[in-house]
Amino acid sequence: MNKVKIEKQFKRNIKILKKHNNLYYNKDNPELTDLEYDKLKNETKKLEKKYSYLRKIDSVDNIVGAPPSNKFTKIKHLKPMLSLSNAFNKNDMVDFLKKVKNFLNLKNLDYELISEPKIDGISATLIYENGNLVKGLSRGDGVIGEDILANLKTIQDIPKKIKDQSIPKIIEIRCEVYIGKNDFSKIADKFANPRNAAGGSLRQKDPQETSKIPLKYFAYGIGLIEPNIFPTQSEFLHKISEWGFTTNPLSTTIKGIDEIEKQHSKIDSLRSSLDYDIDGLVYKVNDLNLQKRLGNTSNSPRWAVAYKFSAEKAVTKIKDIIIQVGRTGAITPVAKVEPVNVGGVVVSNATLHNEDEINRKDIRIGDTIKIQRAGDVIPQVISVDINKRKKTSKRFIFPTTCLCGAKTRKEISNTTKKEDAVRRCIKGYDCTFTAREKLKHIVSKEALNIDGLGKKVVDQFWDLKMIREPSDIFKLDYEKIKKLEGWGDLSISNLNKAILKSKYLSLDKFIFSIGIRHIGLENAKIIAGYFGTIKEFTNLFDLKLRKKALLDLLDLDGIGETQVKSLENFFINDTNTRITKQLIQQLIVKDYSAQNIDGKFSNKKLMFTGGFKNMSRSEAKTIVENNGGKVLGTISKKLNFLVVGNSKPTKKKIDQAKSLNIKIILEKDWNKILNS
Repeated sequence: MNKVKIEKQFKRNIKILKKHNNLYYNKDNPELTDLEYDKLKNETKKLEKKYSYLRKIDSVDNIVGAPPSNKFTKIKHLKPMLSLSNAFNKNDMVDFLKKVKNFLNLKNLDYELISEPKIDGISATLIYENGNLVKGLSRGDGVIGEDILANLKTIQDIPKKIKDQSIPKIIEIRCEVYIGKNDFSKIADKFANPRNAAGGSLRQKDPQETSKIPLKYFAYGIGLIEPNIFPTQSEFLHKISEWGFTTNPLSTTIKGIDEIEKQHSKIDSLRSSLDYDIDGLVYKVNDLNLQKRLGNTSNSPRWAVAYKFSAEKAVTKIKDIIIQVGRTGAITPVAKVEPVNVGGVVVSNATLHNEDEINRKDIRIGDTIKIQRAGDVIPQVISVDINKRKKTSKRFIFPTTCLCGAKTRKEISNTTKKEDAVRRCIKGYDCTFTAREKLKHIVSKEALNIDGLGKKVVDQFWDLKMIREPSDIFKLDYEKIKKLEGWGDLSISNLNKAILKSKYLSLDKFIFSIGIRHIGLENAKIIAGYFGTIKEFTNLFDLKLRKKALLDLLDLDGIGETQVKSLENFFINDTNTRITKQLIQQLIVKDYSAQNIDGKFSNKKLMFTGGFKNMSRSEAKTIVENNGGKVLGTISKKLNFLVVGNSKPTKKKIDQAKSLNIKIILEKDWNKILNS
């Protein structure tokens, strides 16, 4: 796959995920099945895994739930409710097992897992203090949820008080609320599907209305617990079952890929006989201490994965092939197809990814194709039925110009030194199609997060020439908006409030929002950690200061030549610099604050060489970052410590550190520091 194509596909997927998160979590009206959504998520994760530079652009790891609505009081979760990464086949599960093994530096893959059915319901968390149910929250965006305690209390099987002398002082129990298939059949005329019914019921303002719906639940996980009294997930499930919580009887402990595959096939065969919908199985590392060591990425635990059941496919015909332009100028072809039902959803578009993909599969207008909805609102083309192709069929000639009329080009990858697969318009903000997409990015949830200023509204305001650049968002003519159909006083007031709220954001969010290629949320955090303040970040506007900053950034672990070159190219462009300066004038950008500034590695810069006996380098890096430190990728005077593992350390790095009088920490001393 070509780099440009990869980026275009990646960005499109992220946008779609955001949209459907909102439909799923806040609107209770999903347009995608869980399978379709998860396939898209998996596709995007695979791209991130294969092409690490994509994490500089964005990351699926940052998409968790959706912002809570204004319907209920908002409450912060004691511990974030994260999404799960996905697996779709045996190879994916083998990869998951290897990642856990490598992170923990284990000898083999046969550590114990627990398998639990993944219920297609509504996630909620129950908080107990001294055994008393005191709070009940929706997932929300994973950090902030909605207070739905009154509605959760209508579910009779949820214990209002835990009667056990060993109950922890605080325990946060995660559960999935659902409606059984048999119960749903009695109210099917009122709701689209069981999940909608469950979601709509939990979001009723009047608990009396909620009580009329036969809601059920399964408790499945732990949030915060003080003190922890459980050594394993399986013992946790056993104990809370004794406390009166409903747990899934199909949960079981297993080891190894063979048992995983056997269990997956077994439960798949039982799906139709169950009174609730499931779309896969969740596999968790059973040992809670190992879970703690593994920790989380920005939105998903490293110790769990959702292994999904197979995707839906369908056959249709291509009526036309059109071209779309993304925010980085990537030119993406889309097939307009004869409407066809795929997994319960009628689709009329299919992604063709890029020019190389069209040529490789020889996709033509008029072709009969097999498509698959792999979680994407736009399915992908699996294959072409050559036998049904007309003799008059002609190859599709991919345009070499953008929709704006400018020439496009395929760039040379810094990594592979080969030509990218994606064609790209290079005009940036000077291309009206690119500029419009850039605006859609900057108002998105992960960027400025302006509720009420979605893609359709951006398109509307663009067509009316009300916005052209990001700073225009803060200068909207509300009197003009009042005259537009569908805009009343309330919607205008809400939009104004959302825009005013968006003025206040962190430095890492700002860096991500301006849409620099190859700079995703994770990279934005690293860059923000380096600059610290927006004032220091503006050094990138000055040629001399920029050169020094970019050289320094190369030292940071996680920032490579691709990201540095992208930053350089962005700020060399006078239009980009002007637009960024104007945007800064409209915002109040908060200084970047590292995790745990009081941690044992606060304000320290470390580097690792060699392997450790009891942990992986990845785990060591995570420990440093969680304790306020930074991990560098090169030896320099900026380094405070070089940590040397016993297994095959690099002598050259050790010699360099000694020549610069950098303190060297041996593995035995490293372990002492961690245990102190």
